Amino acid sequence: MSEPLPSWRDTATRAAILEFVDAVTAEGGPDFVPPDARVAVFDNDGTLWTEKPMPTQLHYLLQQWKAQAAADPSLTDRQPYKAAASGDFAWLGQAVDKHYAGDDSDLGALIAAVSGSSAGASVEEYEASVAAFYRDARHLSRGSSYAHTVYQPMVELIRFLEAHGFTAYIVSGGDRDFMRPMTRDYYGIPAERVVGTGMGLEYDADDNVVRYTSTLAFFDDGPEKPVRIWMRVGRRPILAAGNSNGDIPMLRFAQGSPRSLALLVHHDDDSGRGDAPYDKGAEQALDAASVHGFTVVSVRDDWSAVFPPAE
Repeated sequence: MSEPLPSWRDTATRAAILEFVDAVTAEGGPDFVPPDARVAVFDNDGTLWTEKPMPTQLHYLLQQWKAQAAADPSLTDRQPYKAAASGDFAWLGQAVDKHYAGDDSDLGALIAAVSGSSAGASVEEYEASVAAFYRDARHLSRGSSYAHTVYQPMVELIRFLEAHGFTAYIVSGGDRDFMRPMTRDYYGIPAERVVGTGMGLEYDADDNVVRYTSTLAFFDDGPEKPVRIWMRVGRRPILAAGNSNGDIPMLRFAQGSPRSLALLVHHDDDSGRGDAPYDKGAEQALDAASVHGFTVVSVRDDWSAVFPPAE
């Protein structure tokens, strides 16, 4: 039998994962968890794939906003259309950083533009648009397809857990319907196990389709994550993996199980591989790791490979 987690180095972190899985799957053992309760939840951006130099959905949205601004030049007077049209993305980066730091003063304008980009489209039209993006777009710094910006060790972890009776869910602040076209191909996780931010939806009886509205239904980040997990899954996870401040409540929620494992991916690897190291947006989570006993996954020390083999 092949060695589990081949892209993980033989470190204490890997040992903790293997020991946890052994403990919860050992029938008759004190920590045994039945298969139907072996729920694992994973954040997406920064946990399962790269989110630098910008989250993947933001790359997609910039294309949409640029096209909208070209059709209606008056939009270039306000953000984020101004950034999309000019190519000056400083405001966008600051808005994202401010959110992770707890300042959502720019979030309203950003969310309005996000929901406005799909307003009026049917769910099938949006799915086709996103699928075309995944087919054609290239990562902005690596130059590879987005399929080759997933973190190989984390995909191996999902496969390892599934082989031991776990059911894995993606629980992200990203748009649920933006992730669904790629989760099966990239992670092997079907659409019904994707929990994320939801845009407003309504049924159009005349055309017999479901369409997006210009509203946000809910933002799946921070304390909203445990709520959405319960609403969608109906169980408390026993394993959770995240990488940012917004993942703290999800990691803590998993720790409410009698036996649990909370993994925090730390981007500390300065290898020049097109996915720069960073702590911004994870400062609180890194501080919380020692307080709450999160297992910190060092990209530099714990992974022997980061991305899948070259195309």
